[in-house]
Amino acid sequence: MPRRSSGSPPEKADAARIRFVEVTRETRADFETLFEQPGAPKYCWCMAWRNLSSREHVDNDEKKRAIMALVEVGTPVGILAQADGRTVGWCSVAPRQTYRELSRQQDDSETAVWSIVCFYVPRALRGGGLAGALLDAAIDHAFAKGAGTIEAYPVDQASPSYSFMGFRDMFLARGFRETGTAGSRRHVMRLER
Repeated sequence: MPRRSSGSPPEKADAARIRFVEVTRETRADFETLFEQPGAPKYCWCMAWRNLSSREHVDNDEKKRAIMALVEVGTPVGILAQADGRTVGWCSVAPRQTYRELSRQQDDSETAVWSIVCFYVPRALRGGGLAGALLDAAIDHAFAKGAGTIEAYPVDQASPSYSFMGFRDMFLARGFRETGTAGSRRHVMRLER
């Protein structure tokens, strides 16, 4: 997808041009390339909701090493969107037990629950439907990998924070139902198989 100039409308996601791949040892270079580009969340490396030995004073390189260590041992971490030979988006979708606690109501005795906790779409491509296409692919991916339930933690469109977790209406449109809240802004939403 070509970059757009400021002020022009975003390009709509063309599902025929987008393919989705799981981040694995074979595709981790694509993940690195996406996260190392200008504007990408390399300050986080999608470790905000994952377990770290310490959460204090963890630098970006340590976060990168931690996510790459998960990939190296085959722990699911998420999927990438690719178009025209470029990686253009990311969704963190993985078994819930691979994350730290995501809500106070979480029941860790449940099995086969996968969580969707993060999206990244480069600014130039936002508003064109790529996040929705990533969500659809994440749902398909989680169910294909054995999820019985998919849980997500989106916010309302007007929320001043956590927008990287997606917006509530996007999940409602795909049949997710709200089961509670996580903190003051995040909705806990679930989709059952």
